[in-house]
Amino acid sequence: MDGEAGSSGLAKSAAVKLSEMGERTKKLGTAMKDPRQQRRIILVIVCVALLLDNMLYMVIVPIIPDYLADLESEQSEHVHVVMHPNTSANSTSQDKSNKDNLDVQIGVLFASKAILQLLVNPLSGTFIDRVGYDIPLLIGLTVMFVSTCIFAFGENYATLFAARSLQGLGSAFADTSGIAMIADKYTEEAERSTALGIALAFISFGSLVAPPFGGVLYEFAGKRVPFIVLACICLADGFLLLTVIKPFSNRTRENMPVGTPIYRLMIDPYIAVVAGALTVCNIPLAFLEPTIANWMESTMHSTQWEMGLTWLPAFFPHVLGVYITVKLAAQRPNLQWFYGALGMVIIGASSCTVPACKTFGQLIAPLCGICFGIALVDTALLPTLAFLVDVRHVSVYGSVYAIADISYSVAYAMGPIVAGQIVHNLGFVQLNLGMGLINVLYAPALLLLRNVCQMKPSHSERDNLLEEAPQGLYDTIKMEERRAKKKGYSSAGNCLSVDENGFDPFRAQRSLSEESSGPEYT
Repeated sequence: MDGEAGSSGLAKSAAVKLSEMGERTKKLGTAMKDPRQQRRIILVIVCVALLLDNMLYMVIVPIIPDYLADLESEQSEHVHVVMHPNTSANSTSQDKSNKDNLDVQIGVLFASKAILQLLVNPLSGTFIDRVGYDIPLLIGLTVMFVSTCIFAFGENYATLFAARSLQGLGSAFADTSGIAMIADKYTEEAERSTALGIALAFISFGSLVAPPFGGVLYEFAGKRVPFIVLACICLADGFLLLTVIKPFSNRTRENMPVGTPIYRLMIDPYIAVVAGALTVCNIPLAFLEPTIANWMESTMHSTQWEMGLTWLPAFFPHVLGVYITVKLAAQRPNLQWFYGALGMVIIGASSCTVPACKTFGQLIAPLCGICFGIALVDTALLPTLAFLVDVRHVSVYGSVYAIADISYSVAYAMGPIVAGQIVHNLGFVQLNLGMGLINVLYAPALLLLRNVCQMKPSHSERDNLLEEAPQGLYDTIKMEERRAKKKGYSSAGNCLSVDENGFDPFRAQRSLSEESSGPEYT
């Protein structure tokens, strides 16, 4: 009887749990039908993907140099014992040569991710524009999961190099499609700035927390554990994407317009200025990350924990900068260019003061200034890219955020390779002064964006397209009629017609319509 009662109780508890899971599934399904809740869930998925990518990018900083040094020492000892069993001559010069070779290997390994990402982004941006945002995001998460597993179990330089390069491939899809998806779902400028600001906060958190996270787990649990943890989170995020967004069953992309080719976006002067600013403002961070630890050790005799926690305090001013910029942009959206220029000046001033620091406490202030300035620039200019596409091109965001990713990749591809050579040939002081000067000199270029806000049309091109739910890819005739009706009254206040902005985003579609439909529709 006791056994029957126990089994009955277990059955009841299992039934209760199943019913609770069913209720949660129903609530999740109901939430996905609500556009506002759907956007929030998508934002969570994208933010976790960006967090993972940046944690994987930075988690190797305290792990790989030490791990490769151990591998190098084991190999050199084995070779020395085999070839010179009874002598230790020239051991000093051999050690120096091995160290130089190891530094080059580490620099190439760190840069390989950004280099491959830089090469793949033009293709991934076009691919995202063609198939939508959800499938490329799933591809990116899958590749990142595979690369993380390879990192966990790789035991030689070639395997680790392949894993690092593979991560760049995954990032080219995950980062670009994730940011583009946020811009696509949040069409209002204030909401878009807030959502992109949240995404930037996750990027910052991943970049700045990953080194201490990886260092602690590597010290106490071994090399594999940090990567296994990240792989599990990546797997969970991919599963959430599959169950919530259902990328293979979502075919709403069929009714969306064809995006502007990436080469046309690259020659847009406004987009080019923004892309240049994103590259220049990230150069100090990209160049200091591989060089500042050696400088701290040689000048202020910093301990290992100080070098590991160098960037962690900078997370808080970065989040503060995101918050301030979002609030200011909501009140004065026409000053986005000014917030970006101000951020570049702050970055420049902070970079110039880094070499003057003599203690770890003093160093925190300029590093916080650099991250605060980067937050201002990124939070102000990333929404501006989507806005420029809305008013000057077609509201499809894969290619434009591929350009943004290319801008970041340029800085982080050069950093690990070029920064060390500059420090070796010119010195750490000259490196920082040069980076600061470049940022200050580039800031006035953002004046070109001061009238961008006036380009905003009375209704976005996407609203024109989707208000009446077109049946095919484009209902060009109906669009031409709607545009003709709107053309006369959009010049009041701060609203200009699309022609006055300098581009006709539907020129290609109109010409295709004329070829297929004949001259009676012109």
